[in-house]
Amino acid sequence: MLDKALSYFGLLYQVFAPCLVPELLSANTIDHQQYLGKWYFKAAVSHREADIQTFKGLDNMWFTIEEPVNDTLLLTGHMRIGDNCTEQIWTYKIRPERDDVELEGRPERRTLLWSGKWANCPECIIFQEVEPPLHETDSEDSLGRYLLYGRQSDVDSELVKAFLKNLACYGVLASVRPPQEKEFCT
Repeated sequence: MLDKALSYFGLLYQVFAPCLVPELLSANTIDHQQYLGKWYFKAAVSHREADIQTFKGLDNMWFTIEEPVNDTLLLTGHMRIGDNCTEQIWTYKIRPERDDVELEGRPERRTLLWSGKWANCPECIIFQEVEPPLHETDSEDSLGRYLLYGRQSDVDSELVKAFLKNLACYGVLASVRPPQEKEFCT
C-alpha cells in the first residue's frame, strides 16, 4: 500500500516537476575505450529492497573494465565484505543488434549503460540491470536495479544524492551506499 501511495506521489510530483531523463549509452555504438579502466561502486537503487540486498554487506567495491577481444567486456570486481576480500569476474558480450550488454550465462538479463551526467557526474556511469518476470502471469520484472560507479574512490556525496533524487522522481526509493570505512581490496 505504501508503494502505491509513493507511486501516486511520484506521478503527481512529475506533473509539477518533471523527472530528468538519463542519456542511454548504446553499447553497440559507444567508444568502449573511454569506459575501460577502474570504477568505484557508489550506490545501488531499486523499487525493491530484495534487488539491492547483495550490496548491503559491502564496505566497498571497485572493478576494472577490459576489452580482451572485440565485442567482449571483462569486468573484474574487488569487494570488501567485513574483513574479507572477494574477487569476481563478469564477462559481457556486445551484440550489434542490441543497445545493452549481455552477461555471459544470464542471457535473460539486460544491462543498460547510462551516462553519469544524469547525476551531475561526467566521470560516472550508471548500470541498469533488468530481468523479466519469472512467470508469464507476473506483472513485475524479477530484477530491476540501478548501480552508480565513479572513476574516483571519493565521489562527492552531492553527486550520489543527485543520483538518488533523480531515481526517486521515478518512484525508485530503496537504496544502499557502501560506507567505505576500510581500505580497498587489491
